[in-house]
Amino acid sequence: MARLPRLSIPGYPHHLIQRGNNRQAIFLNDADRERMLALLLEHSVKNQVAIHAYVLMDNHFHLLVTPETATGLPAMMQAVGRSYVRYFNDRAGRTGTLWEGRYRSTVLETGRYLLACMAYMDLNPVRAGMVHAPSDFVWSSHAHHVGRRLDKLVTPHPLVWGLGNTPFAREAAYAELVRAGVGAADQKALTDATLRGWALGGEGFLAELQRQTPRRLQQGSPGRPVSTGKTRPQ
Repeated sequence: MARLPRLSIPGYPHHLIQRGNNRQAIFLNDADRERMLALLLEHSVKNQVAIHAYVLMDNHFHLLVTPETATGLPAMMQAVGRSYVRYFNDRAGRTGTLWEGRYRSTVLETGRYLLACMAYMDLNPVRAGMVHAPSDFVWSSHAHHVGRRLDKLVTPHPLVWGLGNTPFAREAAYAELVRAGVGAADQKALTDATLRGWALGGEGFLAELQRQTPRRLQQGSPGRPVSTGKTRPQ
C-alpha cells in the first residue's frame, strides 16, 4: 500500500520526530548537537518555519514548529537532514544513511495539545533516565521557556505569551505546567499521532483541517469513507 503524503499545513503547529537508523546515535558529542541547532536555525529562517520547542536526544530529536507555507517544513527538514548527514559521516568516517526513513509528524489542535506537547518534549530526557529534571538537560528549549536562557532558535507560540502578563509570570506558569506532567493518555495520543501521521484534535478541529487538504486525517476502515467527526479512540 502506498504511504500517505505527509501533512504540512501552513499556520498550524506540527510536532515531528526524526530518528536515527536502527536506533543508532545521531549525536556523539556536544559539537554534533551544536551543529544540528545551527542548521535548524539557518534553514528554519530560510524556509519560514517558526520553531517553538525542541529536544535533542541521543538517537532522535523532536521539534514543535509552525510553517508559514505548505512547502517550508519539508524543505527545511530535507536541507537539515542532508547537511547534517554529510557533516556526521565526514566527522565519524562513515558512509550511508543516518536516518530511519523520513521524519514523522502530526498537526496539532493548538488549544488542546500545544502546551501538552511542549511539556511532553521537555520531559522526554527525564522519561529516558538521562536527567532527574527537565532543567538539568541542556539540549532542549526548556531553559528558554522558564527564563534560564535566551535561545535564538526559539520563537514562542502565541499560546505561551498567553500564560501571563509578564515574562516572570509566563515562565512560572510554564514551569508549573511541566512540573504537573503529561497524562498517560496525552503521551500516547501525541506519540501515536506523530508516528502514524494522523492529525490530533477534536471534532471541530479535524473538520476545519479537512477542508484545507484532500489527504485523510485519521485512520479508517478499508473500503469505507473516513469520518472527520470523531477522534481516534485513545
